[in-house]
Amino acid sequence: MAIATMFKKFRFRGIVNDIPLNYKFMLIYIIGILLPIIVSNSLFMDRMSGLIKEREEQNLQISLERARKDIHTMIDGGVAVSHALITDKVLSEAMDRQYDGQLDFYRTLDAQLRHRVTSYIPVNNQIQRIGIYTDNPTIVPGGDYYNLDSSVRLSNWFKTWEAVGEPLQVVAYRDQAANDRTMTSSYFSVIEKMDYYYADNAYQKLVRIDFYLNRFYDVIAREESSLDLYLVNAQNQIIVSANDKYQGEMGSDYALFDTSKTTEQDLHIVPIGNASYVKGWKLIGVPQETRTKQAMLSMQLYFGMLAGIITLITSIFIYIMLRSYNYRVKRLSRHMQKVGNEKFDLINIDGGKDEIGDLIRNFNMMTAQIQSLINNVYKLEIQQRSLEAERIRAELNLLQSQMNPHFLFNTLNALLVVSTKNNYVDVKDIIKDLSKLLRRLLNWKDDLVTLEEEMSFTVMYLGIEKFRFRDKFEYYIDISDEARHYKIPKMSIQQLAENACKHGIQATPGLGYVKIQAEIMSDCLRIVVSDNGKGMDKERLQEVMYHMRGKEESGGNNIGMQNVYRRLELYYDDKVNFRIVSKLGEGTEVSFEIPLQLLESQGGEGGRDNDI
Repeated sequence: MAIATMFKKFRFRGIVNDIPLNYKFMLIYIIGILLPIIVSNSLFMDRMSGLIKEREEQNLQISLERARKDIHTMIDGGVAVSHALITDKVLSEAMDRQYDGQLDFYRTLDAQLRHRVTSYIPVNNQIQRIGIYTDNPTIVPGGDYYNLDSSVRLSNWFKTWEAVGEPLQVVAYRDQAANDRTMTSSYFSVIEKMDYYYADNAYQKLVRIDFYLNRFYDVIAREESSLDLYLVNAQNQIIVSANDKYQGEMGSDYALFDTSKTTEQDLHIVPIGNASYVKGWKLIGVPQETRTKQAMLSMQLYFGMLAGIITLITSIFIYIMLRSYNYRVKRLSRHMQKVGNEKFDLINIDGGKDEIGDLIRNFNMMTAQIQSLINNVYKLEIQQRSLEAERIRAELNLLQSQMNPHFLFNTLNALLVVSTKNNYVDVKDIIKDLSKLLRRLLNWKDDLVTLEEEMSFTVMYLGIEKFRFRDKFEYYIDISDEARHYKIPKMSIQQLAENACKHGIQATPGLGYVKIQAEIMSDCLRIVVSDNGKGMDKERLQEVMYHMRGKEESGGNNIGMQNVYRRLELYYDDKVNFRIVSKLGEGTEVSFEIPLQLLESQGGEGGRDNDI
């Protein structure tokens, strides 16, 4: 059994080894990358499709319930007003009273009835009109009070109410327009019988409250972006819809809701309420397929583009990898054939650092060794002597480069001795400082120095500039004691001071000065180098800032400032706040702030050597 397993294992390896590497790369790409991308995107899109449908279903339910609640609230508001009117004892008594004439009725109207009905309309903006109908012959019709005569009894609203036989009804009907009797209009009303106090009275009294249909239309149209809503009564007639606004407006009858055009799964039906006066009334919602389709299409486009981009990137990557391998292997194969033909040419390409690169390097090494064995001893000796001469020449150049600084130091020391003998105090101090400066410039062993040491170096430089400019130049140093022992990159201040002298002070006709300040502010070490030189205008300042932050060398002007900025950026990344403020004719101020937590400390209080 073990032998069979081993045989199958080696047989499988043999099959894999027989496949050309180009096809292996293609199989790795298809099975290891492309197929997982397709499968994972398909599964994810299927899951996202379910989530989108579930989300849209929830949004539809929310929209449907919101519209149902608003419609129910408006109807209940009208019913509440109707109940308030039928329970109004004064109104009921006035409607049942026998009046001696029109004058007697108008007195009662002015005293009790004129605004008794209309006072409910301002707080119920869905109510268009309220009317009280009675068959009391002594009441003079007008305003909100009407006679329940034969013409009213023959109207559609009275017939509809009377046919149902319930005291309180919510009805929709077509009737004569209130402002034009020759036209018909749609109405939506609450009709209730006034028999709360006088049920056995001979006079019949009704309250009719007409709603603004556009209020119901506004509620339905508000949800039009999610689904098409239909307000349907108990007879399955469409009263209001977003598509046809007030149903029945153009015909004599209301249209019936046709369920054959939609499936039961596409319909969302909710009853308006549980009260008897809205029994059978419902709100039907038909989802808009375009909304869900658009969401699905957007999701499919997004994931399709994502899959396409990933496939493109991986295809390019595989192509680059395959081309890198194929090109080098073919070159190696051709050169091996040349070796078989006794041509020992080296492979002059960048082989890289991978296994193929090692093969190329080993091949070149082997070819070179074979060729060196074939060459005669004379050629080999000439080559060795040439290499030895080059080595000696390099050593001489190194010794010469080391001699020049020592020669310069010896010359300065000789000048220092002469100046001391002749009591040239100023010249002696300048030569001494210059010698120290040169030694420090050539010594880069420690790149981080204390602020005190950096300022000593800067003061020496400023002293030399003072010697040059004499009374035309002054400098001021203001260093706080607590800042002296923090370490900063070498020449961070000196180059800024040199830049101020070179570009600012030399062009100043009057007295020029350079001021250097260092202090601790808000957990930061703040260093400011300012001058009263010629300054810069806004365009020149922007150019300097651009070159300072650029990766290329600015060349000539402001290279010292660029070096300081890059070294601070190298040490402290982007945590250094580097600023340049300059005004033409007024001078320039360069400052930078380094957080104390990034700085090393020597642990001392600092000193006051070298006038700092």
